Amino acid sequence: MEKLIITAAICGAEVTKEQNPAVPYTVEEIVREAKSAYDAGAAIVHLHVREDDGTPTQSRERFRVCIDAIKDAIPDVILIPSTGGAVGMSAEERLQPTELMPEMATLDCGTCNFGDEIFDNTMPMMRIFGQRMLQNHIKPEYECFEMGHLETILTMAKKGEVPGAPMQFNFVLGVPGCTPATVGNLDWLVRRIPEGSTWTVTGIGRHAFPMAAAGIVMGGNVRVGFEDNLNLARGVPAKSNGELVAKVVRLAHELGREVANPAEARKILSLPER
Repeated sequence: MEKLIITAAICGAEVTKEQNPAVPYTVEEIVREAKSAYDAGAAIVHLHVREDDGTPTQSRERFRVCIDAIKDAIPDVILIPSTGGAVGMSAEERLQPTELMPEMATLDCGTCNFGDEIFDNTMPMMRIFGQRMLQNHIKPEYECFEMGHLETILTMAKKGEVPGAPMQFNFVLGVPGCTPATVGNLDWLVRRIPEGSTWTVTGIGRHAFPMAAAGIVMGGNVRVGFEDNLNLARGVPAKSNGELVAKVVRLAHELGREVANPAEARKILSLPER
């Protein structure tokens, strides 16, 4: 079994300091949380950015400043900027980080209910995102919140509308209104990805660590972080993203998986060496 790649989603677009004071907003706080996750064992940082007051933004310049600052602190980390942004943002607004030519970025694979909101990812929007990533030679991480999202993106890849093999998927399970976080649902998704693909599982809220354990034993990869879950255990707020990553590392060691460093993660994901 290949080594485990751990991704840290360090701040997201929706969580706030009122929910957990360690949620990062400023550039300095974002670097602090990225480094805490990296030091604990994360090879990848999934990156949203905020204004200093916590407002979510897809500003190209804010992403540039945060990416440069993270790279100064941890040069070898793999960064995956989000093109999901926040609910209600336009496609062009969400695509701004791709202008910085990152090696990877997220591509959301369909419209879905997102709690009380609707996360809009129409087929025309997805074609625009796919074309941008093809033009800029960006490897997508395909974000699937629903089972139908997987079939949608595989069909688009066959048509050449989005980048194809080798593909990396992130199965985000447990979002209210989307596919529930169960091992059966994860197994259904994993069995349908093309041979040679890689995959990650993200469990939302209380599902974070049960899904992490499933991903570890099934041979996949794991994402944790404040974007998805603010607690180390029920009623115990995490003090940092590093604490959440460290718990996954402990699970991996108990279950017999070694953890990949960024260089090893690049090989697994078929990224160029840095």
